[in-house]
Amino acid sequence: MKLAIGSDHAAFELKNHLAARLREAGHEVVDLGTRSPESCDYPDYARPVAETVARGEAEFGIVVCGTGIGVSIVANKVPGVRAARCLCEYDARYARLHNDANVLALGARVTGTGLAEAIVDVFLSTEFEGGRHARRVAKIEPA
Repeated sequence: MKLAIGSDHAAFELKNHLAARLREAGHEVVDLGTRSPESCDYPDYARPVAETVARGEAEFGIVVCGTGIGVSIVANKVPGVRAARCLCEYDARYARLHNDANVLALGARVTGTGLAEAIVDVFLSTEFEGGRHARRVAKIEPA
């Protein structure tokens, strides 16, 4: 699976950890930065990840900042993106099952490494349920 990933400085270490783990699992990972723990602005990294997913150049995106809130707001501004900030595996499961989320937002300061790994695993392995949820998801995009 091809994935796009990006973070700000607050999540630099977690992003790198997740990217390496995903590559080890056989995924193709496009790392869109940041490239250092120096202070930077999360929109500069969340937007390119979301745009990559929206263009169909990656199946899913993962964006990470301190809380996951800022990157989720930015990603959701990109048409075609349904980003979900997930704090647990349940969130990740239902973001995919019911909302067909295609970008996962995580908070490095509020989610430990082990839990972040579990959230990513559930998010990537859960299929969209479709059915009545497809009708609802279709209403998300502007006319």
